[in-house]
Amino acid sequence: MRGALIAGTNGKGSVLALTGAALRAAGYRVGETPKPHLVTYRERLQIGGEPVDPETFARLTGEVLAIVDRVARRHGEPTEFELLTAVAFCWFAESGVDLAVVEVGLGGRLDATHAWDGGVAVVTNVSLDHTDRLGLTIESIAREKAAIIVRGDLAVTGASGSALEIIERRSRRVAAPLVVAPPAPLRGSDRDGIEVELGRLGRVRVGLRGRHQAANAAVADATLDALETAGIARVDGERRRAGYAAVRWPGRLELVEAAGREILLDGAHNPAGAASLAQALDDLAPFLAHGRPTLVLAIMADKDVDGVMRALAAAAYLGGARVIATAPAVARALPPEQLAARWKTVTGRPAEAIAEAAAALDAALSGSSGPGGGPGPGPGRGPGPGRGPGSGPGGPVIVAGSLYLVGAVRALLVHDPRLQPDPPPLNREVTQ
Repeated sequence: MRGALIAGTNGKGSVLALTGAALRAAGYRVGETPKPHLVTYRERLQIGGEPVDPETFARLTGEVLAIVDRVARRHGEPTEFELLTAVAFCWFAESGVDLAVVEVGLGGRLDATHAWDGGVAVVTNVSLDHTDRLGLTIESIAREKAAIIVRGDLAVTGASGSALEIIERRSRRVAAPLVVAPPAPLRGSDRDGIEVELGRLGRVRVGLRGRHQAANAAVADATLDALETAGIARVDGERRRAGYAAVRWPGRLELVEAAGREILLDGAHNPAGAASLAQALDDLAPFLAHGRPTLVLAIMADKDVDGVMRALAAAAYLGGARVIATAPAVARALPPEQLAARWKTVTGRPAEAIAEAAAALDAALSGSSGPGGGPGPGPGRGPGPGRGPGSGPGGPVIVAGSLYLVGAVRALLVHDPRLQPDPPPLNREVTQ
């Protein structure tokens, strides 16, 4: 089985989504492993953009669990992610996919997915995250991620600086040709995506929000070039354009409407991701509803909490926002009271604490008065200024800081019959 293995601190999922969309547009049957899941675990295994069905998932999980004892006697108990990786490749193999596009779980060198070499190795970028596992410096993290590049591969990266130097050194050591893909020039953006300049394709529409997607689009396009050079798959310009325009990546700057309000869902779980969200909010401001925005925030305690907060606070759009600190039902989540106190300490701005994510969403949608502002005019879409503490509570709701939180909120808002048997209580259609 051949294909591309994608590592990197941020952008792995976007590069996978862009690459997979273009391959599907060209008629390929692609096995994909997007992660983490938002609503159901089955989202982590997809073929042709469709999640594995419950019966197949249960059957394959049972088959893999049946050999766990043999593995455990020699190597210790396998982790949950190792089991999932085995299930994914079993499914891809029995389904006869044309190729696989696989996202690394964490790091690269010791990740379960690195048991597979598809012929193309991708490192999107490198910044500080998972420092307890990967090291405290950019250089140490880059070495962990660059290890997925092995002899015989074609390599692609969007990294820069000292991380790029390490990736180049690794590529030379294993004689793997390396393509460095700098961010594509941004030519325009609107409410529903961006336009970039992509080499011989010229100006291209990308159906993902945020200027940071220009970097991911460049890496995805270089990944498709590498797949063609390796003789794995060929996607012509017309199909690339179609795939990039049609791509969707749930929970990443995703706009949903419910109760007459716009809700923007984005994980933004590390400082680099939060900085991208902050920039995107300022870029999107002219296209969003008027009114005071509300930030519903949760962060895992083992993340760089202060770094995420500082990055979000840099958004001019959030300068007068109501902030609600909450937590999904995950043991690692920082308790809302502590999160609200940290927000006040780090940013100098007030925040409320609401224990449960569903209650926090209800409070955000209700338009009830928050610290520093009261009821005001309702939402009215259109460009122009007027956002901030005096603009009323009817503006967009931004849910960020944790993909666990995004998943919990999305399950309340969006009904996907492939993933949920019953419509959620606040079900509305996604606006994309």
